Amino acid sequence: MNPPKPISPFRLCSLLRLQNDPKLALQLFQNPNPDPKRFRYTHLSYDLIITKLGRAKMFHEMEQILYQLRQETRFSPKEIILCNVISFYGRARLPDRAIQAFESIPEFRCQRSVKSLNSLLNALLNCKEFDKFDEILAGADKFATPDVCTYNILIKAFCENGSLGDARNVFDEMLRKRVCPSVVTFTTLISGLCANSQLDEAFRLKEDMVRVFNVKPNAFVYASLMKGLCGVNELSLAFELKEEMVKNKIRLDSGIYSTLIAALFKVGRKDEVFVILKEMIENGCKPDTVTYNAMISGFCNEKNFEAAYGVLEEMVEKGCKPDVIGYNVIINALCKEGKWSEANDLFEDMPRRGCSPDLRAYRFIFDGLCEGMQFNEAAFVLDEMLFKGYPPTSAGKAKFVEGLCQEGSLELLCKVLNSLVKGNIVDGDTWSLAVSKVCKKEELSNGSELVDILLKDFETLPIR
Repeated sequence: MNPPKPISPFRLCSLLRLQNDPKLALQLFQNPNPDPKRFRYTHLSYDLIITKLGRAKMFHEMEQILYQLRQETRFSPKEIILCNVISFYGRARLPDRAIQAFESIPEFRCQRSVKSLNSLLNALLNCKEFDKFDEILAGADKFATPDVCTYNILIKAFCENGSLGDARNVFDEMLRKRVCPSVVTFTTLISGLCANSQLDEAFRLKEDMVRVFNVKPNAFVYASLMKGLCGVNELSLAFELKEEMVKNKIRLDSGIYSTLIAALFKVGRKDEVFVILKEMIENGCKPDTVTYNAMISGFCNEKNFEAAYGVLEEMVEKGCKPDVIGYNVIINALCKEGKWSEANDLFEDMPRRGCSPDLRAYRFIFDGLCEGMQFNEAAFVLDEMLFKGYPPTSAGKAKFVEGLCQEGSLELLCKVLNSLVKGNIVDGDTWSLAVSKVCKKEELSNGSELVDILLKDFETLPIR
């Protein structure tokens, strides 16, 4: 029997592209041939495996490949591979590793440029590490000249940090250094201004981008302005912007329509929502989860839960799967109205409907059940939360313990405290509250029993 034909470097790249499982892709990369002779990996094969491992957050394995790449003598890696590594760390909220990857680029016999600088700044932006920007930029002039992308990242960072004055200073610096602002520059600034209710300044900037810089506003600019106007109930101006978009042949997306729908509900003009929905469909824009969630929120604010349930059913009929946000809106609204049993039924029905409850869903139903003195149901939900690693809020936890103490449910209280200990989320305040409430009711024997539990679990009790 003839031995299998060896895999060529070109064939390895083809196989890596086809392999969706990053673990199998790694095995393939590490053992392409049974022949012990050293395999001649290509730049593309390194790029493919690093990308697959980075997207899967298999960083230990990715760093092993990077170490191997660093030892390559046949070629020097291109900067883009290392830019991708920095981005992967940024998405995973690992700012220190992103910085280390950036600083290690010269070790790969590769020159840093504005591309890797921008990748690092964007990674730090994703991690909200705004205080590290100055340190990174201080030495950047040795290898890079900031471009429009650099300034856009800085402007976005200042806007997200609430420093609009600094964002405007960066914009002015762009102009002094003759870096032409892009539509992204204006979109970011206008969005920041609208989010901070500086609508007059936002509209002046929109006029300048057309008149002075000859940059046409895009859908994101209009969306920010319309959202800002709807936030202050200036719906007539928001609808004028919608007509301006149509006039300028800018496609209205579901986000635009959803903003208008939410605003119409807010000001009590519910009947006009269906006019907007009809126009939306006629313009070839299919309602999505954002649209339907805006309607669910509107009906819940009106306490019209039947209509909110109707939206869920319509979504299923139209082939638009309801998401956890829509369910959370209804569950939270039901709990606020004291409809705890109904909220719990919907919560328990979510998995059957193909939607798993998230942390917010668990917290809404747990807090609601505690508020409604439904302590047995709340204890069951708490056990599920702890099993899934979802901690209750401090306020919800305190409300639960206090309610159990007032009701005199010592057996359930002891069970809950033990669960909190095992979940490693009990603290001194919780114990103090429980002991003081029980003792205050002059149930000293019960108080002693509670202290016995504290002593029994002392070794596992986290000190905070």
